[in-house]
Amino acid sequence: MTNLFLRKDLPRLIRDAEGGAGDEASDGAGLRRSLGAFSLTMLGIGAIIGAGIFTLTGEAAASYAGPAIVYSFILGGILCALAGLCYAEMAAMIPVAGSAYAYSYATMGEFIAWIIGWDLVLEYAFGAVTVANGWSGYLFSLLHGTLGISLPDAALRWTKGPWELVTLGSGLRVPGLWNLPASLVALLVAAVLYRGIRQSAWVNSVIVAVKVAIVAVFILLGIGVISGANLHANPAADGLASLVPARTMLMEASRQVGHYGWLRGGVLTGAGVVFFAFIGFDAVSTTAQEARNPRRDMPISILASLLVCTLLYILVALTLTGVVSYKELGVSDPIAVGIDRIVALRHWSPLAQRGFTFLVKLGALAGLTSVILVLMLGQTRIFYAMAKDGLLPWFHHLHRRHRTPHAATVLTGLFVAVCGGLMPISLVGKLVSIGTLLAFLLVCLGVPILRRIRPEADRPFKVPLPWLVGTAGAGACLWVMSGLDLDTWIRLVVWLLAGLGIYFIYGRRHSRLQGERGARFGPVRADLMGFAAVLLALAGLGWWVRGLGPGGNRGLPFGVGAQLGWEAASGPFLGALACAVLAGWGIRTILANVSD
Repeated sequence: MTNLFLRKDLPRLIRDAEGGAGDEASDGAGLRRSLGAFSLTMLGIGAIIGAGIFTLTGEAAASYAGPAIVYSFILGGILCALAGLCYAEMAAMIPVAGSAYAYSYATMGEFIAWIIGWDLVLEYAFGAVTVANGWSGYLFSLLHGTLGISLPDAALRWTKGPWELVTLGSGLRVPGLWNLPASLVALLVAAVLYRGIRQSAWVNSVIVAVKVAIVAVFILLGIGVISGANLHANPAADGLASLVPARTMLMEASRQVGHYGWLRGGVLTGAGVVFFAFIGFDAVSTTAQEARNPRRDMPISILASLLVCTLLYILVALTLTGVVSYKELGVSDPIAVGIDRIVALRHWSPLAQRGFTFLVKLGALAGLTSVILVLMLGQTRIFYAMAKDGLLPWFHHLHRRHRTPHAATVLTGLFVAVCGGLMPISLVGKLVSIGTLLAFLLVCLGVPILRRIRPEADRPFKVPLPWLVGTAGAGACLWVMSGLDLDTWIRLVVWLLAGLGIYFIYGRRHSRLQGERGARFGPVRADLMGFAAVLLALAGLGWWVRGLGPGGNRGLPFGVGAQLGWEAASGPFLGALACAVLAGWGIRTILANVSD
């Protein structure tokens, strides 16, 4: 059991990062330190501005918060301020490529580090998938809505994946085939990242300058034509509360689901959805090993990028829901809808309308490109750090000329391209949010833990009142996570279970730290049997919980209870007991399959 929670001491963690380790040492020097405070801040802004403003703001406003999406952004900003302080202390103290993964390895041990490393795939890789979907939507809006280019029906079906509907020229709605633009932009960004961090940072800085200018122009032009009728979504409420639409119950999948209001299904759920928009300041921490002076520059860049973008988010959300009714924003390109409405309200000439809309949508495309770039950059560095510790294969190798983790870059590019071509934004967005919140929660807990176990460590930046800030940040993360729907939680559990299977079958057997401590493992088949037992127990528990609903089968699966002669009334208790026993046996089998 203790093998699961082996911790890397801080000097070892930093020494491995600085000097290289394992096979990487034979490839030459490690990652190049070429980023200053300005480049790091621009990386943060590059990741933050885009995801929330350009893609998820519309869906969150239309489905959950209405004009009160402004409050959702404020909640997310407060939470991120707490997490940002914790990230700043950790990044300055542990300036290595692994971000939350490395911090967890130093504070909570290898098992928790693996969980958070695997969870970060949800944040970075699936985050890039979400933004690639939005990029595709803006490209289509630019071509069709602005330039008036009508694509043939055969081409239209290649703009969305098979689980999304495409409107053909005849008005018929049919499933798409593959979101080809999303896949292409992912491959293009991977090619840029393959070339090197300096080139990637330069491209990002240029794009960030363009999109910040576009966002500022959107706010300045739109704020003058805001309609009070759009903002006051609840006439029965007074003051600022009138921005919150009245609670509504809708039938979804044969059950009633609440929408709007303040809590679940409303502002709180909206905060969970748009929380994805704040991914970025933490992505900066994944490049700490490539910063020239990480102990000084990491806290500056993390907090500065978070502050600038939070203010812009609030202003954009207010402008967008003020010029367009929130009911019209449930699309993948809400800012494009807002731009079209602003130029119409200002009664510009058709030529001026088309020219301005073209520039803004082009800027939005550029902005989304920089988000994809930074998120995929973060993912490659997470894979790199985990592979250096032996928990993953191959990804620690660096390109001999470009000094980039090329294997990790290629895999990340292919993964985002495939998933971007197939998966709808509505599915991926919430999954990214809950994965990010889990990462933030563990980093917030890591600060007070590290203060206790390593009080003497050098901390260039210190969180004020660490126990209060850390626990408050973790509690806020849990609170926002509680507002996400059950399906999102189930997907998170399934994803983490898949990761645990990889860890127990491969990761812990190849861990450098486990090898140095002399851990010896039994046959792989024992781990497979134990893991299969846990999965079967969880599936049975899911059946049992489902049976607790109205009209559900409260017995054991497949009529086992009836065959054994058990009464229906005893089914729930015996089902839960059987699942618990089976899960306990599986866990014990896995843990016993190792010796010190």
